[in-house]
Amino acid sequence: MHAAASSSLYRPAHARRAGLLARVIGLHDVWRQRRRLATLEAHMLRDIGLTRDAAALEAKRPFWDRPSV
Repeated sequence: MHAAASSSLYRPAHARRAGLLARVIGLHDVWRQRRRLATLEAHMLRDIGLTRDAAALEAKRPFWDRPSV
């Protein structure tokens, strides 16, 4: 198979839209989780093994800077 044949340009439009929607939903989830992380109390942060500084640093990251899956 030619490399270009596997390109997203050759996928049907509905598949490209579904992929885009999944990425947008994923970015929204990251944004929501980071907002929530910023509001956790100290005992909750301890439960998940984070310091206040580490949580604040993670919460300040932009939503597009998401971990790879």
